[in-house]
Amino acid sequence: MGEQALRVLACGDVEGRINALFNRVRTIQKKSGQFDLLLCVGDFFGSSAEAQAEWEEYKSGAKKAPIHTYVLGAASYDTVKYFPSADGCELAENIIYLGRRGIFTGASGLQIAYVSGREARQEPAPSHCFSPKDLSALVEPLVCSSKFKGVDILLTSQWPHGVWQYGNNPEVDPRYCGVSSIASLAYQLKPRYHFAGVEGVNYERLPYRNHLVLQENAQHVSRFIALATVNNPAKKKYLYAFNIVPMKNMDPAELVKQPQDVTENPYRRPVKDGQKPIHAAEEEPASQYFFDLKKKPQYQHHHRQHHQQPKQPRKPPQPTGPCWFCLASPEVEKHLVVSIGTHCYLALAKGCLTPDHLLVLPIGHYQSVVELASEVVEELDKYKSAVRKFYKSLGKRCVLFERNYRSQHLQLQAVPVPLDKCATEDLKEAFMVQAQEQQIELMEIPEHTDLKQIAPPGTPYFYVELDSGEKLFYRIKKNFPLQFGREVLASEAVLNIPTRADWKDCKYTREEEEELTKQVRGQFQPFDFTMED
Repeated sequence: MGEQALRVLACGDVEGRINALFNRVRTIQKKSGQFDLLLCVGDFFGSSAEAQAEWEEYKSGAKKAPIHTYVLGAASYDTVKYFPSADGCELAENIIYLGRRGIFTGASGLQIAYVSGREARQEPAPSHCFSPKDLSALVEPLVCSSKFKGVDILLTSQWPHGVWQYGNNPEVDPRYCGVSSIASLAYQLKPRYHFAGVEGVNYERLPYRNHLVLQENAQHVSRFIALATVNNPAKKKYLYAFNIVPMKNMDPAELVKQPQDVTENPYRRPVKDGQKPIHAAEEEPASQYFFDLKKKPQYQHHHRQHHQQPKQPRKPPQPTGPCWFCLASPEVEKHLVVSIGTHCYLALAKGCLTPDHLLVLPIGHYQSVVELASEVVEELDKYKSAVRKFYKSLGKRCVLFERNYRSQHLQLQAVPVPLDKCATEDLKEAFMVQAQEQQIELMEIPEHTDLKQIAPPGTPYFYVELDSGEKLFYRIKKNFPLQFGREVLASEAVLNIPTRADWKDCKYTREEEEELTKQVRGQFQPFDFTMED
């Protein structure tokens, strides 16, 4: 079943002691071999001048992280300045900010849910805090699926309140530690591992059940681990190493094995006979800011309600496989990357139709163009313009297309068509003719119409943009041919390379891919706006 375990390191608050952390990681890797990724909870950055100077060395490229490192956003006001966007991005080589909240799926299938910052005590939430809206947007698309069993890993900065119930006691004052909103999140997401920081102590809770014995089918257990601050004087543990096989690759019987020291679920209140189980946090009086994630958040600020639509669809279909396109993915094929901006990146297409067939992709995990945040759209447009100029310099037209159907990460395909091959009208006709043959009703979009007006988030669609600025659109119903865009461009009427219509038939060796990317990178450089000061 391909049950390959990933080797993972988790770390508590770094607070700007980045050299100390990576020196420790190097020592561990020298002794125990390479790890696949490092996950950091709590505050990664520090507010002191020394911490800032230390970070500049990594940001400038003078120093490099020895492992793929994923960090949460600011947990204090002082460190907000280090994060250029709420959407997640690469902060330095090998150091990736996951984002405000979301799900990161690695190429291995490992699913990591994350929430940055602390619980907001006001609305709108400050940038180092999360709101009820953030947690609802994270939970609802997952739990609405009948196939949802839980996530592999949950990363939060704050602790879940009451996590110690039925378990061993931590070195904290239970009256002031943790928040109920995180307890509710953990209760619903059922992580196999939940890591948290900010309290400055190490606490490894006994594993707990996610089912009621004799009343529900057995489910996997959850482990909560809080980690101390890097290089703390008391020498409390701040790094935790473990192996994990992604849940989706595991044998179900193996997944639900119960260890001997397993306890009841700390977030579930004891129930009387005949009563429905109650989630403890739902009646927790300690925080007046607790909210039930199953309900849509209601705010008194009615003028803000139209902003509640999360960046992902409310109830998207569950991903059918790993996400190969998140730049944060440990297994992402970085040798294909041509250029990296703040919100987007440009890469050579895998199994490219032509040697300069490119993809424009968001760094953060967005499913389609219509779900992009405004600053991402802005940079995506910059890349589109740069690619058009690049192709024009080669005597080629630029055809852009996107298929938001059976995909989970936006891939805007950019394919060059030599000017002498066909005119723009011929290109348009080629798409229209092939669409008619396959009972696809391609419609032309008026020039200044925003795609969002005709395709709300969550709508499956196919979209083409020709070099003339003309746009063609089809709202997908079902059974759409996945290679339609490539088939049209590979046809005799356009590029006349019909055998290359399917990317799987266009395999290159890694060395060939590296050479092609190197060539394109060099050719594209004069048009690369990310190289400008």
